[in-house]
Amino acid sequence: MTSIDIPGYRAGTWVLDPSHSEVTFSVRHMMISKVRGTFGVKSATLIAPENPLDARVEASVDVTSIDTKDEGRDTHLRSGDFFDTENFPTMEFVSTGARAENGELFVDGDLTIRGITKPVSFELDFGGFGSDPWGNYKAGASAKTVINREDFGLTWNAALETGGVLVGKDVTISLDLQGALQQD
Repeated sequence: MTSIDIPGYRAGTWVLDPSHSEVTFSVRHMMISKVRGTFGVKSATLIAPENPLDARVEASVDVTSIDTKDEGRDTHLRSGDFFDTENFPTMEFVSTGARAENGELFVDGDLTIRGITKPVSFELDFGGFGSDPWGNYKAGASAKTVINREDFGLTWNAALETGGVLVGKDVTISLDLQGALQQD
């Protein structure tokens, strides 16, 4: 499909509202449960032409803001064993295209973590469009992808006495986003 119609869609430049947006992740812990955490969004801009499938997104996430509700773990995640936030304080995403398949929308792009860039596809779910009480035109969406953390140099792990490892390879990244159409 080369074009789609999304009710309420408006062409223009959309800027993320960080106070109404969140980046979360989950990863297996000890092979038996999941650890969840959040990152702060630094910025995101969507350049939206008339055809939504031609839209382009650039986003930056503040990796130093990682929060898993355990300060000791967060400090370890910021260290050279994982994100090495001293050298790589942000995670970046630049879209390479959008597509519709079997009624689902996807945003493809390049994700950079720890200086390593790999292609990923986010499954997109539009929440809708509307005007807030101050006259700003807003859009909401959610997106999700699964990455192998080791592909991005996040290889630290520890073997468990019972077999298996402390940290799983697959990480689910979930986005809940709200943006505003910029006024010309």
